[in-house]
Amino acid sequence: MEPLEQLKKWVQESTNIVFFGGAGVSTESGIPDFRSVDGLYHQQYDYPPETILSHTFYVKNKPEFYRFYRDKMICLGAKPNAAHKKLAQLEQAGKLKAVITQNIDGLHQAAGSKEVLELHGSVHRNYCRKCGHMFPADYILKSKDTPLCDECGGDIKPDVVLYEEGLDTATMQKAIFYISGADVLIVGGTSLAVYPAAGLIDYYRGNRLVLINKTATPMDSRADLKIEGKIGEVLSQIEVS
Repeated sequence: MEPLEQLKKWVQESTNIVFFGGAGVSTESGIPDFRSVDGLYHQQYDYPPETILSHTFYVKNKPEFYRFYRDKMICLGAKPNAAHKKLAQLEQAGKLKAVITQNIDGLHQAAGSKEVLELHGSVHRNYCRKCGHMFPADYILKSKDTPLCDECGGDIKPDVVLYEEGLDTATMQKAIFYISGADVLIVGGTSLAVYPAAGLIDYYRGNRLVLINKTATPMDSRADLKIEGKIGEVLSQIEVS
């Protein structure tokens, strides 16, 4: 059976699908992939992106952090693509239980998905480190240099996981719960090279692990089904009854 037809059959048969995705899910919405040839890591800045997006850099050089963050990390004009929309449809049809994402753009929720676990946080949540007051992404975009809380004057930090910071324990535990109980685990648009997130597939106990990616990943040999291609183009061919 052709890989796409096999995927369609598994989706049709299952009511306990979990999707785990990375940056490749959002590239079709115009959001750059960090590690692709034309991604953020291949552009030129005063500092490497890995350095700028670290906790240490945020603490020591907030104006430069926010200059990069506003320019490259907040993409409020991006719209959900075919992958986001199909996953929302699968959830509404009672087939998909959760979306687990490494992305911080909020496009899964914009497409209508309800159970979205954001491993690396979201640009749409920003909080005052002093009083805890929350601010939307638009507040950060319109601010100058280091955004300050309009309640107490404290520094504002994006609710995103920077390098050197740990993932939220509760979110990880919930992701493990969904993955360990899934009939079908679809992994798409991720290099599976960033840990601890990539290690989540170790908790999958089934025999329907699907990898959808444009390039090879370190986990290819473990896949029960592998489809090379753009995640949106592949998922859009699945019919939801």
